Amino acid sequence: MATREIYGQTFDEDVSSDQSATCVECGGQIRTNSIETACEDCGLIIDEQRIDHGPDWRSYNEKTDSQSRVGPPRTVARHDNGLSTEIGRWRDGNGNQLAGSKRSRLSRMRREHSRGRFGSKSERNLAHGLGEVRRITSVLDLAESIRNQACQLFRSAQNEDLLRGRSIEAIAAGSVYSACRCNGLGRTIDEIAALARVNQQRVMNAYKVLNQELGLPTQPIRPSGFVPRLASELGVSDQVRHRAQRLAEHSETVDKTVGVRPSGFAAACLYCASQEYGHPLTQRSAADAANVTPTTVRAHRDTIEGLPL
Repeated sequence: MATREIYGQTFDEDVSSDQSATCVECGGQIRTNSIETACEDCGLIIDEQRIDHGPDWRSYNEKTDSQSRVGPPRTVARHDNGLSTEIGRWRDGNGNQLAGSKRSRLSRMRREHSRGRFGSKSERNLAHGLGEVRRITSVLDLAESIRNQACQLFRSAQNEDLLRGRSIEAIAAGSVYSACRCNGLGRTIDEIAALARVNQQRVMNAYKVLNQELGLPTQPIRPSGFVPRLASELGVSDQVRHRAQRLAEHSETVDKTVGVRPSGFAAACLYCASQEYGHPLTQRSAADAANVTPTTVRAHRDTIEGLPL
């Protein structure tokens, strides 16, 4: 049976009965579920989970079975962990049109709410930095877990006073790149710097500061991590992509990728695989996708063709 541990206690996800324990009041059998431990006979609640971490559903209309979420879940991607208040504009909670006087009053409430939503300057900087992280990860189409890790890195950087004398936009972009490096994703500093509101050198400096001061478990960038994304951009078949992936992984095992640009070597693997299966892929198109020159692709092609496969 699946269990979960919350605050040092283990709660069963499904309802279960403890044969050894008995109720202190009537001596009945004890039943335990994900919320409480109670007696089956007299209903005495012996222990309960005071914090319900599940979704909070509410039905606004008792005549229908429709249910709507009361609020968004907690998230580290926002400065207030997603526990902010949103004031509506045109309709109330039941979908009815608001009168003009009510809309004017809500407009004044929104104005005062926007003025008082930040308690300090550091909280305002945190909101701005997390907004930059969300924007960059959204454009790069990164996973939500990567976005949350980048937001947590930005929070740690602010707590360690690493924002002093540095740009918020640079630290935000450096946090995204750090999260990609920690998870072994094939994202280059050029891609992230192109979306940031600062130049590439400042993004690189921010990444170095985060890596040194926070001790990040960064992983080396490997060509095999770039193969799926480049294959998707070039529109090659799955057969070519799998072959290129094997070529890149084999080259890494024999230490032929040391000191080379990973994206360029991945482009060369895709070019060699496309030549084996007759896919019409040119060196120029592979080089443009990897942001390298065709000369780099040809040099890595010669290295791949010389490997004993």
